[in-house]
Amino acid sequence: MKLLLISNSTMPGEPYLDYPKNEIKKFLGEKPVTAVFIPYAAVTFSFDTYTEKVEERFAEIGHHVVGLHTFDNPVKAVEQAEAIVVGGGNTWQLVRMLHEQKLLNPIREKSFNGTPYMGWSAGSNVACPTLRTTNDMPIIDPLGFDCAGLIPFQINPHYLDANPEGHGGETRQQRIEEFLEINPNCYVAGLREGTMFKVEDGQIELIGERSCRIFKKGQEPIELFAGDDFSFLL
Repeated sequence: MKLLLISNSTMPGEPYLDYPKNEIKKFLGEKPVTAVFIPYAAVTFSFDTYTEKVEERFAEIGHHVVGLHTFDNPVKAVEQAEAIVVGGGNTWQLVRMLHEQKLLNPIREKSFNGTPYMGWSAGSNVACPTLRTTNDMPIIDPLGFDCAGLIPFQINPHYLDANPEGHGGETRQQRIEEFLEINPNCYVAGLREGTMFKVEDGQIELIGERSCRIFKKGQEPIELFAGDDFSFLL
């Protein structure tokens, strides 16, 4: 498999998809690629608008995307894709549409056969076994919590270490601990802003300047940095 799983699309004060663009370019290679873009996580803006926004950035680095929603046969489009790109937004809506369109198995088969898969935020969640470590509000019935299962562990994108000032609710760590109480055999990676996982040739690495917090029931969370060994997650 060849995966690029990005925590977030944009850092504060930067243009859209600016910080990961060079990694995206390296990931897809020097030869121009036209990827199938899955915009289903968009809720408050159109799929066309989302696709245009992503295409603008990809074109800047010599690659292109075409929106999956523009194909008459989405399954066939995925089966013939040079690469698959899944945008962020609301994970529940995204997974709902992937189930409705019967796309999870085609995505899984393509990815396990070497087609590059890239996602950010909700798109990273979809690479996990389940959506249940997303931060998003469950605005719609997803028709099942199962996702593509391209990796055997869970990602919590946009991981935060502390609650905002004045907020009395649970911390992100407490929410992850709740998940682990019910799912004790699973690892969860708290993927902070500005970081991403690259999986290729059976190897996994963290890219970015911030550390990643790894959670497992019965163990103290650990902090790992780029260059550390993450192979136990696979």
